Amino acid sequence: MADVNRGNRPLSPHISIYRPQFTSVSSIFTRITGNALILAAILVVWWFLAAAYGPEYFAVADGVITSWFGDLVMFGSLWAVWYHFLAGLRHLYWDTGRGFELDEAKMLAYGIMIGSFVLTGVTVILI
Repeated sequence: MADVNRGNRPLSPHISIYRPQFTSVSSIFTRITGNALILAAILVVWWFLAAAYGPEYFAVADGVITSWFGDLVMFGSLWAVWYHFLAGLRHLYWDTGRGFELDEAKMLAYGIMIGSFVLTGVTVILI
């Protein structure tokens, strides 16, 4: 039978005392970077479509993508690619049934964060 007093129940206490852990933040960043990469891909596709449409429209799109804002978006996208790639490798490692101990999961989260910044820097220097 349905509980008629559902609205009168107090909220769970975890809402007020929960402290985000780095491993959970790392998982959330994986989802955020995946969605951000979709937006960056749309920007690049727009640039290609503008190149196919004509020189005037391409000048507008090229002006946007080569501006300071476009450079910032592309640099952020580069970091997101490396972060998302390393997080995917972590998930492949988890699929083997390993890496679930708290210390190892925390080490993997830190490794992804540090590795993504290092790989982004190396990519920028080499390109």
